[in-house]
Amino acid sequence: MTTRGLASWNDTATRAAIVDFVERVTTEGGPDFVPPSERIATFDNDGTLWCEKPMPIEVGFILIRLAEMAEADESLREKQPWKAARERDHHWLGGAITSHYGGDDTDVKVLMAGILQAFSGVSVEDYAAAADSFLSGGKHPTLDRTFRACGYLPMIELLAYLEANGFTNYIASGGDRDFMRPVTEEIYGIPAERVIGSSNALRYLEDEHGGTITYAAEPDVFDDGPVKPTRIWSRIGRRPILAGGNSNGDIAMLRYAGGKGRIGLRLLVLHDDADREFEYTAGAERSLETAAAEGWTVVSVKNDWATVFDRT
Repeated sequence: MTTRGLASWNDTATRAAIVDFVERVTTEGGPDFVPPSERIATFDNDGTLWCEKPMPIEVGFILIRLAEMAEADESLREKQPWKAARERDHHWLGGAITSHYGGDDTDVKVLMAGILQAFSGVSVEDYAAAADSFLSGGKHPTLDRTFRACGYLPMIELLAYLEANGFTNYIASGGDRDFMRPVTEEIYGIPAERVIGSSNALRYLEDEHGGTITYAAEPDVFDDGPVKPTRIWSRIGRRPILAGGNSNGDIAMLRYAGGKGRIGLRLLVLHDDADREFEYTAGAERSLETAAAEGWTVVSVKNDWATVFDRT
């Protein structure tokens, strides 16, 4: 077992639990040994691998497109989500996501409907280029760092540590799959084909260049809650033995880790450090209760991480 690589983790019970788990599943001949091909780890993205406050980074990207639409069409300016985008109302946009994790989908449905219209007819290549440009040039509104530098260094180290010990890492996020794909390999070492996320429906259009894939104004899948395990199985064909999340939307994925007759490690990131990042539990109340009841490993940003971020 490779034990190096968790330099940004404090020497706490949480770090010890991670190392112990990896040691158990990588010790050949041991009772908990898992072959490398079956060492699957799945992680949520927003709030688990990178910062999600004051609103998810992806929502900032969507905000720009919605604001452009509102400027071009006056009839949209008093309708949500275009109104919030035009007025840069981060509270409404971020609150829609938080309310979803609290069980109220009223505003998130309005937001999703706007997103479907915003990118209808856009090619997947143009969308990826726009997302890459946004993530390259944008800065977080309060942390004074670029979006690409908003990844949590301890989690990035954890991904590398797992890979060094024969794990294959995947992202299973409620965020848009194609928004994440341009940067996941650079930030996390996770290639685009290992990103599972929400998506709009796609259409193939014949053209002289061999065809173009574009987005339709229809939903495909919202990768959250109980949908996460089904998407993980459909994409990977294996059950993860380790899963990491931070919200109520990750409960099903965390429970799915391990399974009958096999140990699993379930990591729940707790945002409790207002000085270095943010402090909040809204949208994570049930996951924290479940973690306490079922013995999951809670990762305290304040206590378990010596460093939160790396470069600026």
